[in-house]
Amino acid sequence: MLMSKGSTLVDRADQDACYESVAGEYSGALRRLVDAYEADPEQRRDLLQEIHVAIWRSLAAFQHQCSMRTWIYRVAHNTAMAHITRDRRRATERLYTLDEISDMVDPYDTEAITGRQLVAERLTALISRLQVLDRQIFLLYLEGMDATSIAAIAGMTPGNVATKVHRIKTLLVRQFHATETDHE
Repeated sequence: MLMSKGSTLVDRADQDACYESVAGEYSGALRRLVDAYEADPEQRRDLLQEIHVAIWRSLAAFQHQCSMRTWIYRVAHNTAMAHITRDRRRATERLYTLDEISDMVDPYDTEAITGRQLVAERLTALISRLQVLDRQIFLLYLEGMDATSIAAIAGMTPGNVATKVHRIKTLLVRQFHATETDHE
């Protein structure tokens, strides 16, 4: 990386170069994150731009207290959470707890669902209905992050993260299984 351990970026050219590197390396993950947080295509573009600006700004303060990956995810998820919270205050749509969402009817017709893309869309829709913190935790889990890294990003303990991930996975399995048996 362009910085030495314990130092911060002070030179704008270094900050720009570091941003270019990070933006290229994490572009796919950032796009998936935005897709999971925001349903509206125009709002997705705005959110992605907000995240990139926040990442660029944050690089000036990065001091290697965590990995660059953890830093980028922390900044991206915090920006996305602020975006969603801001939008939810304006909208009347309610976010649900894990217990509430498990009792909801699946909004998709399972006979029409074919192929991996449609299953992924169903999963994304269910995840987008989770409360913001639960969504953040599970999206980081899906990106392959361990409980310790997720805990550092979300400000929780690794044990609490592991418990939430287990509950969300159980919920998703139950939702998919219930849908399959309803239409047999």
